[in-house]
Amino acid sequence: KKGIHAGLDNSGYQILAEYDTPEWAPPKAQQWAGGQITRFGPKILGVVAANDGTGGGAIAAFKAAGVDPVPPVTGNDATIAALQLIIAGDQYNTISKPSEIVAAAAANVAIKLLSGETPKAEMTLYDTPSQLFTPAVVTQENLKAEIIDKKINTAAELCVDRYAEGCKKLGIGN
Repeated sequence: KKGIHAGLDNSGYQILAEYDTPEWAPPKAQQWAGGQITRFGPKILGVVAANDGTGGGAIAAFKAAGVDPVPPVTGNDATIAALQLIIAGDQYNTISKPSEIVAAAAANVAIKLLSGETPKAEMTLYDTPSQLFTPAVVTQENLKAEIIDKKINTAAELCVDRYAEGCKKLGIGN
């Protein structure tokens, strides 16, 4: 939330409303976003969602309200559903933090601790020894390179049903 404000507070864009979605539940995000669409209509220039599920809820609210095109909606976690929404042009971006990389680092720390060693921290964050990873912002322009080419997901997983045509447009094939 602090990062979102750091990016927006002096950007010239007005924050119309904020909502901490209970349990990060997409239906609750959709319901709230629907109310904001009624309240603000075309003043909404975009939605910054804390994760892909709540972003998907906001997108569903725009679609239910007949808003076309949907304004840019961000997400986080690079879920299959969000990647497909990006392919379809409904979600602007997501953030990819491959769990394999994070899990491998956590496993290495656990092995060192179990062996009686002290893991080496790259830095300290919030008074906690930490290792940070650089996430990737995934959009239509780099989805193939960041997700397909890195084998995080396959075209066969993403390019099904109504997403097949969008995949072709993005150069993603089965």
